[in-house]
Amino acid sequence: MASPPRSEPDHGLVEDHSPSGSPSPRRASHRSARPWADGPYGAAVRSGRGPLWLRRADGERHRLEVERWCGPPDAADRSVLERCAGQGPVLDVGCGPGRLVAELMAAGVPALGVDVAAAAVHHARSLGGAALCRSVFDRLPGEGRWGTVLLIDGNLGIGGDPGCLLARTRTLLAPEGRLIAEVESEDVDERIEVSMEDDAGRRGPAFPWARLGARAALREGRRAGLRTARAWTSAGRHFVTLAR
Repeated sequence: MASPPRSEPDHGLVEDHSPSGSPSPRRASHRSARPWADGPYGAAVRSGRGPLWLRRADGERHRLEVERWCGPPDAADRSVLERCAGQGPVLDVGCGPGRLVAELMAAGVPALGVDVAAAAVHHARSLGGAALCRSVFDRLPGEGRWGTVLLIDGNLGIGGDPGCLLARTRTLLAPEGRLIAEVESEDVDERIEVSMEDDAGRRGPAFPWARLGARAALREGRRAGLRTARAWTSAGRHFVTLAR
């Protein structure tokens, strides 16, 4: 399927204004967002397969599930999608190849993905999803009006500062909105420096990242003014819901 034009989709959420009615100033992009934009990550998304790793400064590496991201939603994804139904428009932060946005839109749920990688945005649009090539720290459509914001596939680590990310997410949510975040299976709270690495050992630039288990995520959520709504596990993956 051909990619749609790169214009912003019309969900009734595209006009982005401050409470005074004037356009909101564009935020400075977060310094950690851009290493995902191309390099090993972009190549993996374009091919639809890995292997691709996050390489830590200490030499340890975590394999990224590129094939799952580029495939159809699995059982754990569907446990997230079910919780989006009837909750208003959905913003998928770090949407990647767009499987969740495309599935939501196919089900009639207004949804938008944002990702800094042009390859990911192109793939999301090719699936029929609406996506913008932006960072979560840029100005976004519909700020303060999203019923659900998603941070799936490790995206709670964006920026290496979960408190900052969750505070930003709170500004995106409607007054009764909710954040659904995927967390690590173990009880972990790490701030680390990583780089993307492919099977040939090619690496992108280093950038800060974070890994949080449920307890750490809920603690950071409370500090950001979000309350715990629910935690659950599906098909070996772990999730929490935080509400305004």
